[in-house]
Amino acid sequence: MSNLPPPRLVIASNTSTGTSTISSSTTLTPFHPFGPNATGFTTLFSTTSFPASNTAPLPSSTTTSIPRPGDNGTVFCTSDIPPNTTSAFHRTRTLDYMVVLKGEIVLRVDGDEEVVVGEGEMCVQRGNIHSWTNKTDRWCRMLFIMLDAEPVILEGSNGGKVLEDVFIPHKPAQ
Repeated sequence: MSNLPPPRLVIASNTSTGTSTISSSTTLTPFHPFGPNATGFTTLFSTTSFPASNTAPLPSSTTTSIPRPGDNGTVFCTSDIPPNTTSAFHRTRTLDYMVVLKGEIVLRVDGDEEVVVGEGEMCVQRGNIHSWTNKTDRWCRMLFIMLDAEPVILEGSNGGKVLEDVFIPHKPAQ
């Protein structure tokens, strides 16, 4: 089980008279679809359209699914990766902004090219296939903002080929 504290989310909004207010202050429980000692996901906030409406009712933050934005949507979420763990290679039709909040993670892409992303460092994923490896003995927490994106359409000799969402069982960490 993770030793990281559960994420706390504070949401500020406007009242019907235009006064700013704290709409919500909640501690959220990560969702562990692969078991309590496996990767945990917490959807902090999501929208179903972009640009987002700041007058729409607040969405539910209690989600029991792996975070993914819907068509034209956004997701603000965390992923907690256990020590000595590698995720499956995967690609989503999203533009992802990621910040490592705690620990460090190895980003692996095609051809086993990899880079360490440390605490406080950032990464942008542009619909590319990748996996995450935590080679340390402590949990890693990553913060993501995921935006729905147009599909990647290859040019050149592969002209017109669309790169679809994929999930490929992982290779062992090296």
